[in-house]
Amino acid sequence: MSGKETYSILVADDERSMREFLEILLTKEGYRVSLAASGEEAFKILENNTFDLLITDIRMQDVDGIDVLKKAKALSPETVVIMISAFATAETAVEAMKEGAYDYIPKPFKVRDFKKIVRDALESRKPSAGVEGETESKSIQHFGCLVGESPQIKRIYDLIERVGPTKSNVFISGESGTGKELVAKAIHRQSPRGKKNCVVINCAGIPDNLIESELFGYRKGAFTGAAADKEGLFEVADGGTVFLDEVGELTPAIQVKLLRVIQERTFTAVGGTEEKSVDVRLISATNKDLENEVIHGRFREDLFFRLNVIHLAMPPLREREGDLALLSQHFLEKYSRDLGKNVKKISAYAMDILKQYSFPGNVRELENIIERSVALETSNIVLPESLTLSNFQRERTKDNRRRRDLTPEGINLDEILAEIERDYILRGLEMAHGSKQRTATLLGITMRSFRYRLDKLGLSTSPD
Repeated sequence: MSGKETYSILVADDERSMREFLEILLTKEGYRVSLAASGEEAFKILENNTFDLLITDIRMQDVDGIDVLKKAKALSPETVVIMISAFATAETAVEAMKEGAYDYIPKPFKVRDFKKIVRDALESRKPSAGVEGETESKSIQHFGCLVGESPQIKRIYDLIERVGPTKSNVFISGESGTGKELVAKAIHRQSPRGKKNCVVINCAGIPDNLIESELFGYRKGAFTGAAADKEGLFEVADGGTVFLDEVGELTPAIQVKLLRVIQERTFTAVGGTEEKSVDVRLISATNKDLENEVIHGRFREDLFFRLNVIHLAMPPLREREGDLALLSQHFLEKYSRDLGKNVKKISAYAMDILKQYSFPGNVRELENIIERSVALETSNIVLPESLTLSNFQRERTKDNRRRRDLTPEGINLDEILAEIERDYILRGLEMAHGSKQRTATLLGITMRSFRYRLDKLGLSTSPD
């Protein structure tokens, strides 16, 4: 007998086809399933039986799902409750979460996702090894700052461990928001220089007329306003690491001076005559294609080769399969603490919306979305309405999926077309408030075609 077979589940729904569908689905998964055709019937069953999980429709004719939830929690606080409905509103979802629901799932749902939510809900009943009542973090931080378990990010962890102890300069490429600065700091901490300074310099954030004095310092009287000597950032980092972020923004004149520092390990302060020795390791990063910048004469080739001794290419978030949920949970816990909120999880539907989004701003954009969601949320769970993804962002996600590059390795056209089709069906159902007939009309297809597409995409909520 498997572990699943020990769990008992009560399904309360006044739609017969849905009850029968869930009974078949959950029984196949090894659970013991009981059925209630109404809220009143659910009351009677709950009064005489204890269940591990209650799955109840929010809107039923006699007694609604919120009342069934309250009854279940009053009789057995350990029972986990999942709410489902084609007509759920933000208000009813918030009320359900405040009353102790584990999650709410709008119809139609993907069978695969539904089964995972059920498994996670039942797993949540197991006592944590930590402090009583404390939710164990699902996020594991590597090197004290990086989160993720995908093969793509694990390759980065491996490179950090290998290059950290060396003296070689490191060049980190990648889109904006992928975590290049965090990787640079992780490399620094892994190196023998880890106890010395790691100075971060944003080359794009310093005006051209000030960057030389910021990098190398200046002497009193070097220019108007130079009332005293000032150390440069390279001198501050002596013995440690300098991280040059957005190094592709450096002017040609500063590129020459930086090349000299790398080659000779010396520099001269602005307005000074004395050469100073400096021992720093350089880690640089950019979201530009520096090789292309070299080809077009905008970046020195010799400097590029000096910086690019070891190359780390940061993967965009959309390619880090499986990391979205880990990162979302990590940021949820972080901002729940920082903002003094008790937001414990992200609803299944909200996570589904995040999974459909392409995240052009990568991990930084995800962090901003989760922080904003926690700040706006009034329940203990992040709901879709709190994600505040604008129509512009939704359209950009859709367009990005359509414009996936055709690489020499090829693409999966059926998968891309299915994503686009699924997006339109979900948006149609949302616009039609769950009405399948109205959704089919909005999409310009027959009900027969609509049912076929629901089944093909795994969105069917009933056997037919």
